[in-house]
Amino acid sequence: MATKNPLKVVVTTRLFAPEVGAAAFRLKALVDGLVGEGADVHVITTTPPKGSGLFKPSYRLGRWPVLRDAGGNVRGYVQYLSFDIPAFFRLLAVDADVVVSEPPPTTGLVVALSSKLRRRPYVYYAADVWTEALSAMDVPKVVKKVMGTLEGFVLRGATKVIAVSDPVAEQVAKFGVSADLIDVVGNGVDTAIFTPQGAVPAAEKPYFVYTGTMSEWQGAGIFIEALPLVRAQYPDAEIRFFGQGTDEDNLKALATTAAPDAVHFGGVIPPAEAAEWIRGAAAALVSIKPDQGYDFAKPTKIYAAAGCGTPVIFAGQGDGAAIIESGRLGMGASYDARAVADAMIAMLADSTLGGSQSAEDRVQWVADNASLQAAGRVAATAVLAAVA
Repeated sequence: MATKNPLKVVVTTRLFAPEVGAAAFRLKALVDGLVGEGADVHVITTTPPKGSGLFKPSYRLGRWPVLRDAGGNVRGYVQYLSFDIPAFFRLLAVDADVVVSEPPPTTGLVVALSSKLRRRPYVYYAADVWTEALSAMDVPKVVKKVMGTLEGFVLRGATKVIAVSDPVAEQVAKFGVSADLIDVVGNGVDTAIFTPQGAVPAAEKPYFVYTGTMSEWQGAGIFIEALPLVRAQYPDAEIRFFGQGTDEDNLKALATTAAPDAVHFGGVIPPAEAAEWIRGAAAALVSIKPDQGYDFAKPTKIYAAAGCGTPVIFAGQGDGAAIIESGRLGMGASYDARAVADAMIAMLADSTLGGSQSAEDRVQWVADNASLQAAGRVAATAVLAAVA
């Protein structure tokens, strides 16, 4: 009996391991799931920044130089196009049964057009909805309109759209995508890294930690504004930021005036090191600026903190706040400096909140609801089903 050839899957993404970031982690989990299902995988991505470390997987990994900003990010339309334009020709040159695209929609357009020319299906992995994110930023209306048109075209042309959550699926459906073409696969973190077992920094002062992207729509400045109120009761309290983003310079400027020498920025660090800082924190800080069209977001930094057993303080409203409450993962607070400060003070006083929460319960919740490995396997199944 003849052996059936494995399905050829091409994954197109500007970020991939060993880079640090939610997108890179999510796509690696997908690829691991595809390989586990016997697929022949080829990843089309970028050359990682210096110091990223070695990464030599069993599958094909095609890298190409890309423009990065001063922080080493592939962020900004010029940077996107420096990946997208070469990717278009690279995609035309490879064989595939199905192609997977990760945002931004400019990459989706490249995948859509090349797939049409090669007469093959593509799957769009919607970790978020780009147009909604732009609504929270100071971007010209014409840019928002063009990107919305572009995103809708890409989403409607996909054989399958993978959404990381029900709220994202609802946003995708607003572009006219049929519900039977949208699969919700979940999201999460690497539970082998973000675990309560492991090293903890030798910090002399109590601190809160913020990890990951710092964007305008997240509004992490609310924590810096709250810190002087916290220090009125806990004079040594500090905040440590790890990551990068478009709002980083604004946060640093705010810290200089609001809480000099009490807010520290550590840049991008490996996940294992981030886990160490999370374990030692009084609480992890997560925020979504309300009423900016992004209240449906569920930042993965929530899962990273809870996986380490560390409580989360969430400033904002919507689905992120609901997860904190239903999972008993910490405290929610309205997007207000006084309310956020009260939550921070409460966590410094008692991280169990009177015995109503425990580190063990938070860790178990992540294992049950937010395993990145499990989400990757579900996503892989959805990609392969799109071919069938």
